[in-house]
Amino acid sequence: MQEIRKRYRELVEFDRTPLLICANHLTMIDSAIIAWALAGPWWYLRHFRTLPWNTPERVNFASHPLHRVLAYIFKCMPIRRGGRRAEVAQTLQRFSDAIGKGEVGLIFPEGGRSRSGRVDVENAAWGVGRVVKSIPNCRVLCVYLRGDAQSDYSNLPEKGDRLRISLATLEPKSEHRGLRGSRDVARQIVSKLSEMERDYFDAR
Repeated sequence: MQEIRKRYRELVEFDRTPLLICANHLTMIDSAIIAWALAGPWWYLRHFRTLPWNTPERVNFASHPLHRVLAYIFKCMPIRRGGRRAEVAQTLQRFSDAIGKGEVGLIFPEGGRSRSGRVDVENAAWGVGRVVKSIPNCRVLCVYLRGDAQSDYSNLPEKGDRLRISLATLEPKSEHRGLRGSRDVARQIVSKLSEMERDYFDAR
């Protein structure tokens, strides 16, 4: 974890180029685990912009007024999966604007927890591609997180499980415009996560 945190500091401390973290998704607290793995509480207090904004499902994390306040404090922009297109687009635009201004963002390119327990390249959501293409010079930090006892998706990791995390930087590009370009960028990111997943299982 010390090596992971050192690498994250190198990515964000002196470089204000927009950074989007893209990760696989298996549990409901992945965003919290990833934030904790990348830096400690004292670091975030001194460098609050490096605590990643994320877009949790509104039903799970912002259904009560108190939960909405807490969600905002912890830099969440709740989004309703499958909600009205205009509402989803507005949230993604706010998310992109924050990253473009020097904040860090965290998104799950698969659009939800993987039901197979593996990165699903074929069904990647195109929203992440739209975010990346809307932010000039956006860097992508791919994060693969998995517990050794994790076989498929769950609410929480197994009690006492050993969690492993790996990082890889990526600058996805596409010559295509519009939806086709967004899908192309999204596929590049998810393909990288799939490659990191293969490395994880090969190492075991």
